[in-house]
Amino acid sequence: MQDISGKDAKSLSKLFGSEVLFMRGVNRVEDLPPLTLPEIAFAGRSNVGKSSLINAVLGRRDVARTSNTPGRTQEINFFNVAKSLIFVDLPGYGYARESKSKIKAWNKLIRLYLKGRASLKRVFLLIDSRHGLKPNDLEIMEMLDEAAVSYQLILTKCDKIKPSEVAKILNLTFQEAAKHAAAFPDVLTTSSLSKDGIEVVRMTISQFV
Repeated sequence: MQDISGKDAKSLSKLFGSEVLFMRGVNRVEDLPPLTLPEIAFAGRSNVGKSSLINAVLGRRDVARTSNTPGRTQEINFFNVAKSLIFVDLPGYGYARESKSKIKAWNKLIRLYLKGRASLKRVFLLIDSRHGLKPNDLEIMEMLDEAAVSYQLILTKCDKIKPSEVAKILNLTFQEAAKHAAAFPDVLTTSSLSKDGIEVVRMTISQFV
């Protein structure tokens, strides 16, 4: 795990302890906000713990909506963080309890955003450590490769399984990431509940400010 110095900790606290403003929710490409600040996007299957991770990184409880119902996030949501960067919460893909036509529309919107956003610096693709990479995760990875969009895999809910199982799934995920041209080589492990790995995620994000 990356060491965090006192100076780094202070700068991180200032960045992620500052004001977070909701900008807008978008369900049409035409309504995307203008390109201004660097953007960091969070993507993942429904119920992967994406909203919980975003809230943990920002040190808040209710910036991103959390729910026991998979697929509750139905728009691309934009948040201005400390007037320095923008967090982008993408709709969860997978088994959301919506019509097939609506899920198809969400997936199309995600793809159009990811392929055409010049201010997008990195996509964090979240993977549930209990289940590992699924076919629809691999589809998104292939699409990001084709679009030459830099992305990094984050294992979530690592507190839910044994350390030996975390090590195993981390190794498998690392091996898969190595096969993809646009994937950043480091795979991060996190727990939104215990906050393990959250500071490393913050450090990774801070390099884009």
